[in-house]
Amino acid sequence: MTWYVRLWKFITLAHGSGGKETEELVKNLIVQSVPPELWKVEGGTGLDILDDAALIPAGEDRYIAVTVDTYTVKPIFFPGGDLGRLAASGTINDLLMVGARPLAVLDGIVVVEGFPIKDFKKVMKSFIRTLAEEGVALVGGDFKVMPKGQLDGMIIASMGIGIVEGKPIIDNEIHPGDKIIVSGYLGDHGAAILAAQQPIGVDLGVESDVKPLTKLMLPLLERYRGSIHGAGDPTRGGLAMLLNNWAEKTKTVIVVDESKTPVRPQVREYAEMLGVDPFSLASEGAAVLAVEPSKAEEIVEYMHSLGFKEAVIIGEVYEPKDPRHAGRVLLKSVTGGVRILEPPSGELVPRIC
Repeated sequence: MTWYVRLWKFITLAHGSGGKETEELVKNLIVQSVPPELWKVEGGTGLDILDDAALIPAGEDRYIAVTVDTYTVKPIFFPGGDLGRLAASGTINDLLMVGARPLAVLDGIVVVEGFPIKDFKKVMKSFIRTLAEEGVALVGGDFKVMPKGQLDGMIIASMGIGIVEGKPIIDNEIHPGDKIIVSGYLGDHGAAILAAQQPIGVDLGVESDVKPLTKLMLPLLERYRGSIHGAGDPTRGGLAMLLNNWAEKTKTVIVVDESKTPVRPQVREYAEMLGVDPFSLASEGAAVLAVEPSKAEEIVEYMHSLGFKEAVIIGEVYEPKDPRHAGRVLLKSVTGGVRILEPPSGELVPRIC
């Protein structure tokens, strides 16, 4: 346990932001409290690698994938989506990122006393419609009500179950030479929520990108499963957190070209105006892939054919020349310089997902 974790006395909003504090809390106060023999089912993955979903062996080259997340976004209805669509999409996407085909979801819903029935119906209709569009069953759940003043609005906890047939995608298998691909614009969701939370209201002309990625990932898995070494959706903490996690897990250095990384001009400008790194803003409908270099261009072209026209190679994974540099992410700036892309720290955007 690091010295500064020992100094913590209370949970803060920063601990739930998806940045460095979240990572430190999970690793030091949760994972280390669990006996190592309980971190995973034998032959699978779990707390040992902290991926988007855990894997449980279910026969030769078959795994059950399970994931869980809690969605607390504010406002509940935002440009481009709502709490229901966010919860369904996020759960589906976490399964896809380990190479699973999503099968079913269970939910846990908590609302505050006095929450409008019409808003509850809208959220649930959106949640169920999103699952139905992707052929994912809602097989169970739980419902609770909290007294007034003890909860702000509504939250949804969602557990997803999927099946991996063939080789799963395990981020620990990313290695030097792999190319980093993003499927499209980054930070749209974070920017849309940031703007919606402002008391005077800000019209960026940008909506959340929240959506399931089945139409991207299932065809990619069918054709290129063995060439995809890592996959993630850059939600809380954005691209910066995701790439730092990958670099730390694999003890590599990841170099990204800022000029090639797709961020809308208005998103970049708005983030910088607020002092937020645009690479730390969440996306809820984008994928980041680490792929075999010989297949990278072909994979990007195939992504374009699937409708993801902004997909592009933005970087590469390297063996560190100095062991002290292992786990770093470097950003080549548009001005020609190079800076360390730090994992986000502090309270970035409260209740973003």
